[in-house]
Amino acid sequence: MSDYQITGSVTQVYPSQSFPSGFIKREFVVTTEDEYPQPLKFEVLKEKCALLDGITVGERVNVRFRIRGSVTKDGERYFVNLQAWAVDRLEMGNAAPSANDEPLPSQPPPGADDDMPF
Repeated sequence: MSDYQITGSVTQVYPSQSFPSGFIKREFVVTTEDEYPQPLKFEVLKEKCALLDGITVGERVNVRFRIRGSVTKDGERYFVNLQAWAVDRLEMGNAAPSANDEPLPSQPPPGADDDMPF
């Protein structure tokens, strides 16, 4: 199964949930940095819950995850979960430039004439 990744800002971090079976999960929401930002809810399971320790709302992160699907026993309902296996913190000033970002010239190139009338 393929792994995916997405970069965005954390908008919600929920407390861990423990179940009688001993199963533990924790959910968090990341809003993407796309042209049309989307809030995506991820979950981490068992020992991976520690990945969210210290992560705060507003922090930029890169999430690596897998898509998991399941169906109820009666086959009536289907579920899709985004199961994170790595959450990497990103610094605001160290974001990698996108392909569309071109450096702005600090000075006009040599030979450029300023033929503006004002």
